[in-house]
Amino acid sequence: MFDLIFKKANNEVVSPVSGKVLELSEVEDEAFKSGIVGEGIAIIPEDDIIKSPIDGRLAMIFKTNHAFAVLSDDGAEILVHIGMDTVRLNGEGFTRLIEEGQNIKKGQEIIKIDRKLIESRGYSIVTPVVITNPEKEVEIKVKSGDDVKAVRDVIFKYKLK
Repeated sequence: MFDLIFKKANNEVVSPVSGKVLELSEVEDEAFKSGIVGEGIAIIPEDDIIKSPIDGRLAMIFKTNHAFAVLSDDGAEILVHIGMDTVRLNGEGFTRLIEEGQNIKKGQEIIKIDRKLIESRGYSIVTPVVITNPEKEVEIKVKSGDDVKAVRDVIFKYKLK
């Protein structure tokens, strides 16, 4: 059934970083845990480079570089939020590798993080990856505890309504 609904290749969202998968219900942040921000998964990063999970346009990077959104050609909005409450670091530990507004490809490097610095300041590096569009169907392709490789592994598929 899902194969018929999710038949386009461009509706696959890949992991933006290698690491271990968590369900959103397992993260500390209530906005992600409750699904208010969107549907998706979270990853505990094992790498310092966060990449684009989909082809599209880099629609937004927070000035503190802790989160970015990619707008796909079909209108999907994919948010990658690096860490919990990391906005409070005011950009420390985050280096922007590309400016917003540019067309990007899946796997393109977006943000470099200093995991040790972020964690030494008491912040979690758990990274939610969600689709923020209100009208969509999502099929999660991984489960809590799975190991994923950046760009190689599909983490979810979507269909916009």
